[in-house]
Amino acid sequence: MAVADEIECSSLNVGVKRNRKILGVEVSMHGAGMDHGMEWDAMWRSAGGVLESEKMSSNTDGAKSHARRDLLLKIQSEAQTCWEESKVFEAEPGNGLPGPGEKFFGNFPYPYMNGLLHLGHAFSLSKLEFGAAYHRLRGSNVLLPFGFHCTGMPIKASADKLAREIQQYGNPPVFPAAEDDSSAEVADDSQADQAAAVAPDKFKSKKSKAAAKTGMQKFQWEIMRGFGLSNEEIAKFQDPSHWLTYFPPLAKEDLKAFGLGCDWRRSFITTDMNPFYDAFVRWQMRKLKKMGKVVKDMRYTIYSPLDGQPCADHDRASGEGVQPQEYVLIKMMVIPPFPPKLKALEGKNVYLAAATLRPETMYGQTNCWVLPDGNYGAFEINETDVFIVTARSALNLAYQHLSRVPEKPTCLAELTGNDLIGLPLKSPLSFNDIIYALPMLTILTDKGTGIVTSVPSDSPDDYMALQDLITKPALRQKYGVQDEWVLPFNVIPIINIPEFGDKSAEKVCLDLKIKSQNDKEKLAEAKRMTYLKGFTDGVMIAGEFNGRKVQEAKPLIKNKLLGEGSAVLYSEPEKKVMSRSGDECVVALTDQWYITYGEAEWKQKAVKCLENMNTFSAETRNGFEHTLGWLNQWACSRSFGLGTRIPWDEQFLVESLSDSTLYMAYYTIAHHLQNGNMYGQEISSIKPEEMTDEVWEYVFCDGPAPNSNISPALLSKMKQEFKYWYPFDIRVSGKDLIQNHLTFSIYNHTALLPEHHWPRGFRCNGHLMLNSEKMSKSTGNFRTLREAIEDFSSDATRFALADAGDGMDDANFVFETANAAILRLTKEIAWMEEVIAAESSLRGGPPSTYADHVFANEINIAVKETEKSYNAFMFRDALKSGFYDLQLARDEYRLSCGAAGMNRELLGRFMDVQTRLITPICPHYAEHVWQKILKKEGFAIKAGWPVAGTPDPTLRSANKYLQDSIVLMRKLLQKQESGSKKPKKGAAPPPSAENKLTVGLIYVNEHYDGWKEQCLRVLQSNFDSQARSFAPDEEINEALRNCFIDRETNFKQVQKLCMPFIRFKKDEARNVGPQALNLKLPFGEINVLEENLELIRRQLGLEHVEVLPVFDGAARAKAGKHASVLDKNPPSPETTTDTFRSAPLDSVIVFVYEDIVFSNHNGVRRILWPLDLEHESQHAVAVFVSTTAIAPLPPFCLVVITARRVCSWRAKPLQLWHGRFQCTYTMPPWLEHHRRHRGRQLA
Repeated sequence: MAVADEIECSSLNVGVKRNRKILGVEVSMHGAGMDHGMEWDAMWRSAGGVLESEKMSSNTDGAKSHARRDLLLKIQSEAQTCWEESKVFEAEPGNGLPGPGEKFFGNFPYPYMNGLLHLGHAFSLSKLEFGAAYHRLRGSNVLLPFGFHCTGMPIKASADKLAREIQQYGNPPVFPAAEDDSSAEVADDSQADQAAAVAPDKFKSKKSKAAAKTGMQKFQWEIMRGFGLSNEEIAKFQDPSHWLTYFPPLAKEDLKAFGLGCDWRRSFITTDMNPFYDAFVRWQMRKLKKMGKVVKDMRYTIYSPLDGQPCADHDRASGEGVQPQEYVLIKMMVIPPFPPKLKALEGKNVYLAAATLRPETMYGQTNCWVLPDGNYGAFEINETDVFIVTARSALNLAYQHLSRVPEKPTCLAELTGNDLIGLPLKSPLSFNDIIYALPMLTILTDKGTGIVTSVPSDSPDDYMALQDLITKPALRQKYGVQDEWVLPFNVIPIINIPEFGDKSAEKVCLDLKIKSQNDKEKLAEAKRMTYLKGFTDGVMIAGEFNGRKVQEAKPLIKNKLLGEGSAVLYSEPEKKVMSRSGDECVVALTDQWYITYGEAEWKQKAVKCLENMNTFSAETRNGFEHTLGWLNQWACSRSFGLGTRIPWDEQFLVESLSDSTLYMAYYTIAHHLQNGNMYGQEISSIKPEEMTDEVWEYVFCDGPAPNSNISPALLSKMKQEFKYWYPFDIRVSGKDLIQNHLTFSIYNHTALLPEHHWPRGFRCNGHLMLNSEKMSKSTGNFRTLREAIEDFSSDATRFALADAGDGMDDANFVFETANAAILRLTKEIAWMEEVIAAESSLRGGPPSTYADHVFANEINIAVKETEKSYNAFMFRDALKSGFYDLQLARDEYRLSCGAAGMNRELLGRFMDVQTRLITPICPHYAEHVWQKILKKEGFAIKAGWPVAGTPDPTLRSANKYLQDSIVLMRKLLQKQESGSKKPKKGAAPPPSAENKLTVGLIYVNEHYDGWKEQCLRVLQSNFDSQARSFAPDEEINEALRNCFIDRETNFKQVQKLCMPFIRFKKDEARNVGPQALNLKLPFGEINVLEENLELIRRQLGLEHVEVLPVFDGAARAKAGKHASVLDKNPPSPETTTDTFRSAPLDSVIVFVYEDIVFSNHNGVRRILWPLDLEHESQHAVAVFVSTTAIAPLPPFCLVVITARRVCSWRAKPLQLWHGRFQCTYTMPPWLEHHRRHRGRQLA
């Protein structure tokens, strides 16, 4: 709901003469800035008028109004219609290759089409859209295409699930009553339960992230109903192809409503439904295989048992980016005779299988750990061997060819940890012939096998658990642990770490004063301290590899264990992974097709590509570098889902991330192939079967001219268009795709295309939150793109997206920001309409006043800063400088102009510049202003970047000094006035109206002196202007001691004053350079203040203001009793010292007139009187709400005007009117003559 429409706002006063009708009578009003404008608006309302800017928010029936939002929707529709009719976004290549900046080709990862686009899609897409719009505005030839991804298993899985529900429950289905079965919910280990209270308008759900991602309601039918579909329509989604024809067109409609500047002729969907794209992917895969970059191999991969195939990132409900974690499984043989619980296993080789990441530590084993109340099983590995492990790890083993029955664990006995305590074991590499299974209370059974081998010399956890059993007989008794299983076993030194010695775990546990195995935080710190040091600095002091560094010995010991059959390799997911089908994934050893990412020569090319790319942030570059470091072979084939068949092995499909690495090139020629139809099924001059590998090679890889039925002219045209647009300039994406899709794209570009076509830039962003909470369907904190546009309009949505954030951290879309944008944009439209309507009343001529120059400078600064932000793709900063800051500058200008009013030429430039700067973010609004209000030719989106002069930083600094000074003066004045209103007991009463504070004396010192001067000179001599760095603090302090400060005063006392000043100036110098250390400001402070005396007087409500040099004796005398303030708080550059006092009356002048006309005409009260005896016919008008002086009078005089005879239309008695006026002029002769003849002076 666009609540901004409920907010009432007063008219934005333009500071010009405006005519309004009050009760049908036109009244002339001269605005004198914001304050006066507000007075006139108040008069207008009191007379029953309605402001133009309030008409949109008025609502006669009392209901909430959406008029402002609806106005933006209307403007949006008009602009989009105009754009579509003019085909402004259809991009055609120029002649020849483009020069730098002449073209801009940006793209975005096509979204998956199993639902509607949401604000998360729009957020990432907005970064591309804003950047493309900026380059279009600057005159670049811009290509922004958009495709739709349908490859993979989610659509097929959902369609099949829907078919099963209809088969089981009917059409429409009648589902069984819902059961509150929390065990059926999908857990999510990445999110802790939130203890915070939920807002009353928010729905709190127990569903996890996995449930949210898949919409994991119990039934697929209910998910489809959530899209607002009828029962009849839902049934059609049993056919996967219906998803492909239903959701992509809806997404296209939503993106058009969003205002996306897309060339829709180039859109396409993936899968073999689009025969042209299908041919493109087949060519790509064939070429990779020919280059030896696609191989068939046995590899560990994340695998969905339910789906019966590998589960890549895009197939996961949770656990994106999770990789297989490899362990070494140590076979710890149980020594016969077996206890009763294991009798059924006699004749078998029974092992407790412990998973370890540190095989080099096996020399130091003293025992084995089990979880007393943990559940274990004895699982058959082959005909002779049995592993005792958890059921979860047994399932992983079964998919790694370590089960007698492949993919099905066979449990011969169910056991608990208590059943295993005391088992005698023979463990490989251990110096102890026999070790025992002992209880450990902190084992996690969702990691490893639930069996842990103990090395207390190097593992803090093992050390503390063993110490607990050694030192606590009651603990041994509780778990039936016999003394001989524990007490004879001592810590065995096996690794020497220089920092910790040869018993690192013991030393660190003692140093950290860890009390028991339950002290989790300290144990985590102990592990952090020892594990890395052990690997990088440790040296083996035991075993076959004695004397070798640990990092050298580790792989050798691992291979020794595996070679002897004392251990096997075992893998499991690093973290929990849930497939979109709802099952927990395992790691499987599968024989399938892989792309050989990570191969040394290929990786070298990928690294080179990354080095030459613009990643827009160090964090993004680090993410790519990290991924290139670990990425290895990638399973590229699937047996289930939608997509393109692997050309040479058609039982498999190309998986969804492997058909999506080079399609940016496909955009460049898609319109030639598909004739504007996203499915590639329109009649075209090219047939799909004509797109042979030779044709693709010719177009994309400078291959020889193919023998083809396609006309040579068309082939050449496609090739030239590809060469014009490629390489693409930027690809915008969420940061989660760095670890797969984006890195895959780098690899494939370097393999398939020549170097001059490699990508130029990737820009990544964080995820989007809504109102500071994670966006989630399950909690109701969710918005589709369509809903956002309907609620706020496209431009307000885009405004809030730009304001949400730009970095790799998660951004925040705030509904209040979107609502405020509705109000801001519509108010700005109303204000500009007012300005244009009253244009003739604006001050003419070129900009000439101080306020004019400041405002013009702020416009130039806004242009330059916004340009810089757009170029860096920092759109929040662009919004700040190009809209927020510019608005503030305009408002300050209006206030500064006062009665003189604003300059017509400058306001015209402001409106022009502001419209252009906001165009990339709010293009519909900009188009309306450009064409309908400013009456400009052409389109705003192609209007060109505004020309700006060089910003004057000195003028900006001077204005900041002025504004800051006014703020400080106002605070001081308020403090003095409020202090005088609350006198202490026995003190003088508060001042009367006659001696109100009306005079301001501003004392200025334009040169640093005293200890501040000395500090600055010391800093100047110790500052490196090129590096913007200072000498060490010790040298600066020594220099201070050697200056006059130390000789003439107590250095320590003065140092307390110096240090804060020095810190401030050092920070300032690091930011702005050596000018921050100058002894004077770069502008004359007295000149600035004197030039703006009227503004200061008006803003502070004073009658008289003087700017005085502090070292002038006569000036100091004017401070009177306040002179002591100048010594206590002396002024210095950037800081004035101000005093305020009441003005004494020099005289009282009473004018008594015979003929004064008082009028109360149509609600406007006027007094008319003659001011010049020689021109009796001339009269002046003073409106009572004004504070303008009636005539030049002596300083500080009380003027009383009365009359002996009153002429009033309503015959009301004229009240005595008096007021105090400041005047710097002497009494003119005509007024003195007037006083003698027509009035009399009273003392």
